[in-house]
Formats: sequence, structure tokens, C-alpha cells
Amino acid sequence: MSGPAPAGVPGRRLLGSETVLVLALSLGASAVSAVISFVGSVTRPGGLADQAATLNASHAPGRPWLDLAWQVFGIATALVPVLLVGHLLQREGAGGLRAVGFDRLRPASDLGRGAAVAAVVGGAGLAFYLASRAAGVNLTVVPEALPHVWWKVPVLIASAVQNAVLEEVVVVGYLLRRLGQLGWTPAAALAASAVLRGSYHLYQGIGGMVGNMAMGVLFVLLYRRWGRVGPLVAAHALIDTVAFVGYALLVGKVGWLPHP
Repeated sequence: MSGPAPAGVPGRRLLGSETVLVLALSLGASAVSAVISFVGSVTRPGGLADQAATLNASHAPGRPWLDLAWQVFGIATALVPVLLVGHLLQREGAGGLRAVGFDRLRPASDLGRGAAVAAVVGGAGLAFYLASRAAGVNLTVVPEALPHVWWKVPVLIASAVQNAVLEEVVVVGYLLRRLGQLGWTPAAALAASAVLRGSYHLYQGIGGMVGNMAMGVLFVLLYRRWGRVGPLVAAHALIDTVAFVGYALLVGKVGWLPHP
């Protein structure tokens, strides 16, 4: 039987409702959207590999300045849940996002560890995606479909960083902390984090879900070892940057890269 919550920490009921609300405003909602999208894909005529999932699309074709405004708006608003998490942790007295290791205390270490993780996960992830698509259990993932304008690469990099910060802070740092405070076992919390990460990638197909669940397990284990989401944010940002910008540079020029 657990004792009273430490000073500044809400009771378990409030912590539970807070966690549900944070997820409902962020990646939990994305998971529901991904499930609906996947149902639409599997019930559509034709195989999954013949369909495409576009990650970074134009919001105003033919109007580059308006498109840029929408891109910046989308990236900025997607980070609001991270600011909310920081506020909640600060109010708890945990020091804000420093409580989960998202700070500038160890930039060289975070980047070095992140680069090493990205090198391993990125290569394995690409191989798994190609195999999943060939097996017919994954859509063709189109990392970007932006117009050829001057802001294309900066927006793709910003999008990669936004994805990394949102996912690692919320799905690893915040969620594991809250589930631990709610009395979940480490194994159950790991499973919940990994399943959530896989579920909001289901719009890509079964391969996208399984691959990201595996990545989720690894990232939780690394977070518990290092006590920081900083290296995970760096790794995720590097993986997505290479995927987004690499696709933009290579699509149509190499035979092994699938495209619609």
C-alpha cells in the first residue's frame, strides 16, 4: 500500500487524469488517428504497398509563403504539449523538463550517444521498412512532398527535431515518470510506452507499428540507463533528419528507394 504523495505531487487520481489529458492532447490522439487511418487503408482496394503515407506535405500548393506559414504553425503548435509537461513538472517541484533530462547540461554527451544510437537504429529501421513493404504489410512511406523552395530543408530539419522532442519527452520521460508514480511496474510501464509509440505509427502499416515498438523498448531501456531523454531526442532527430532530407535528395535517383 503506497503512502501519501510527496509535497507538491498531486494524488494518484489527479495524476491519472492529468496523464490521460496530456496524451489526449498529443500522441494519444495521434494513436487514435493512426488506427482510423490504418482501418481505411486495409479496407481500401489494393495492397498496402500500393498506398502511400506522406509525412511532410504541402499545406498550400503553389503559394510558398502561405505554405511556409502553415509549416511553422504546425511545428510550433505540436510542441505545446512539451511546454505543458514542463509546466506540470515545474509545478510538481521536480525542476521542469530537467527532471527527465531534457536540458543543456550535457550537450556533447547527449549528441555523441544520440549519434551512436541513430547509426544503429537508423540502418536497422530502413532495412525493416524495406522488408515490411516487400512483404505487403506496410504502406509506401513518403517522408516529404514539399515544393522545391528555399525553406524546404530547414522545415524538414525543424520537423525532425519537433518529432523527436515531442515523442521522447512525452512518451519516455513524462509517461514513465507518471506511470511509476501511479504504481505501475517497470515492465508494465515499458510495455505501455512501447505500445503507444507503435500505435501512433500504425498509419504506416504493421511494419511501422512493430518497428517503432521495438525502437520504443530500446529507448526506454536507454533512458533508464542514462536517466536522460537528451540522447534519445538527439538520436530521433538525426534519424528523422536523414530520412526526410535523404529522401528529398535521393528519390527517383536510386532504384532501392520506394516512391509512389
